[in-house]
Amino acid sequence: MHGTAQGRPIPVQSRPPASQTPREEATVRATEVKPGMAVNMDGKLYVIMKVEHRTPGNLRAFHQIKLRDIMSGQYLDRRYSSSDELDVTTLDRRPMEYLFSDASGYTFMDLETYDQITLSDELMGDDKLYLTPNLQVTVHIHEGTPVMTELPGSVDLKVVDTPPGIKGATATNQLKEATLETGLKTRVPPFISNDEVIRVSTSDGSYQSRA
Repeated sequence: MHGTAQGRPIPVQSRPPASQTPREEATVRATEVKPGMAVNMDGKLYVIMKVEHRTPGNLRAFHQIKLRDIMSGQYLDRRYSSSDELDVTTLDRRPMEYLFSDASGYTFMDLETYDQITLSDELMGDDKLYLTPNLQVTVHIHEGTPVMTELPGSVDLKVVDTPPGIKGATATNQLKEATLETGLKTRVPPFISNDEVIRVSTSDGSYQSRA
């Protein structure tokens, strides 16, 4: 089932009371929602995966929100005006460290309880392209079940395949293709060479700088 941790269940109550995040419900405007929030809608619970603010020409601006059904794993795209309101529920947020991946999925360790969980390839989605051992992430939990990962804003990855760099090149307006150690494909300045470590944005995979 989508969003189900494999291996040992997470002992939600084993954490110290001070670190527990109580579930709270509130109504917020569409302008205030962010990825990682959980939304009650049509009798189901969805987690917000992506929020885009769009202004199409002379038309009124709106918010395009991508949601994922926590139970079925299905995705849904909805359009909201700035005045629309949504019922959001707080998810438990766990600091975790990525350990390794194998045929069963991607294994993380809870930094507070030291319990390990394995998340499926489908739940990880494109986030897996930014994972390197010991990377610290936040895993969002709903009633003991992981529903999504939250990555840091940027990560450092090694370039494993890119055309030869241009000697003395400094311009960044002419980018070239590059494949990084995790399989992520991006575009980099011409002076970047194989085996260099670069910093990329986890929101869109774009090159930011040399690490």
